[in-house]
Amino acid sequence: MKKKPNIPARLLWEYDYETFNFDKSYKIVIERVMERGDLDEWREIVNYYSREQILSAIEWSAQLDERDKKFCRFFLNSDLLNAA
Repeated sequence: MKKKPNIPARLLWEYDYETFNFDKSYKIVIERVMERGDLDEWREIVNYYSREQILSAIEWSAQLDERDKKFCRFFLNSDLLNAA
């Protein structure tokens, strides 16, 4: 079994964090990190989830507006995740 990503419980406040399924609910995790996460949490989702899962979550999200979705796609394709 894959180790769960190091995503803080504060991003998933309305779920039972101890039983939360990070694989089944990947879109929720990715969306929350994109909305409220910091650089380390972005790195965590990039390392844990596939590129296809992340892009799928971006398109699926009703919380992210089109500007935010464009930024997420840009950021994912940039070298900024490897900075500092």
